[in-house]
Amino acid sequence: MAMTAKFRRGEIRTAKYLAGADIAVNQVVVMGLTDALKCRIGVAMNAIANGATGIVAISGVWELPKVSGAVIKAGEAVNYDVSAFEIDDNQATSAAGDVKQFGCAVADAGDGVTIIDVDISEPGIYDAA
Repeated sequence: MAMTAKFRRGEIRTAKYLAGADIAVNQVVVMGLTDALKCRIGVAMNAIANGATGIVAISGVWELPKVSGAVIKAGEAVNYDVSAFEIDDNQATSAAGDVKQFGCAVADAGDGVTIIDVDISEPGIYDAA
């Protein structure tokens, strides 16, 4: 199941996104995949059919699913675990396809907490391993 997001607050800037698969509204997508360079996490503002171009949010604070055992402090950059569709702490070992060190947690989220508010405005690093 893909990661879905819920808008919490802030300014929403948008970008066009060419879908390589069907994308549901509020689904998290990884944008700008380039080998070990900056990329972004975006949130689909509407459903986007495979091969179509749609609009995704590239800023704002979004409530996102979090790895239950991760301990994240407000102000930390976070990782996106693409295989689990969850946010993880920035000390977690990343795997191919993950986005490292993106955004900013806007509240503490300790062990056992399964959601976290993240400002997605800052790009991260794509793990091309």
